[in-house]
Amino acid sequence: MGTGWQLDEEQLDIYRRDGLVVSPYRFPGERLAAMRASLDRLLHDNATTAPESLICPHIPNGAHHDAAAAAQWFEYATDPGVLDLVEQVLGPDVILWGSQVFCKPARTGRTIPWHQDGQYWPIRPIATCSVWIALDDATPENGCMRYVPGSHASGSLFAHRRREGEDLVLFEEVDPAAYDFAGARDDALDAGQFSLHDVFLIHGSEANRSDRRRAGFVVRFMPATSLFDRNIDRRQDQAGLSFSFSRRPIWLVRGRDRAGNDFSIGHGEDFQSVPRISDDL
Repeated sequence: MGTGWQLDEEQLDIYRRDGLVVSPYRFPGERLAAMRASLDRLLHDNATTAPESLICPHIPNGAHHDAAAAAQWFEYATDPGVLDLVEQVLGPDVILWGSQVFCKPARTGRTIPWHQDGQYWPIRPIATCSVWIALDDATPENGCMRYVPGSHASGSLFAHRRREGEDLVLFEEVDPAAYDFAGARDDALDAGQFSLHDVFLIHGSEANRSDRRRAGFVVRFMPATSLFDRNIDRRQDQAGLSFSFSRRPIWLVRGRDRAGNDFSIGHGEDFQSVPRISDDL
């Protein structure tokens, strides 16, 4: 049974033109409360991991994040209403391939420099819709996501440069000489709201210097007409973590696979032996 969640033509046009659209729907209070409770447990169980880099909570990962804990995040990630909207922008064949909690603590939350998601990911042809779900109010004051409307339009990656620092989450950023960031907008969201954005969109966020936490759950979907190519496997660095995509489990959540994706890798493995929120996720 359908959820009734649909983007109208104007909203679809905004997504195509700007590369990001705020959903006209939001999660009800009961679901938001459950997600925030799951977040509290995730933060508690991963106290030694940078809260901006809690990678793939929907995947069982260590004794402190077992199958039951991961199942909660998997349920959030595959919410039927969200999938209905993603299907509108990606087509009927949809793969869930990743997720992440970006939690910026009050006063110390790190900066995410301007970047394009496609710079990092082993998907060919490059294609992904990311769903950014606000678990707290996300405002300019506490470091909400910012984006450059239309920067996705060429469907290409701009030059990136290496930049490192303890105040950064990601260590590659769009070279300032490669693009004009004028006209950037805030993706300000109330808790329970969410937005959808394109893989080529230039986006980032400022540090959180406010007295309020800013937490979001980001879910990554790709069309099943693209291949999750595990042979493209340069290791990723993020806020003190290093990881690869070589054993990342992926799920076909709508339609049929059209590109020969392998849905067996990473499933049913002994998660007790995998370090928490790290390594091969």
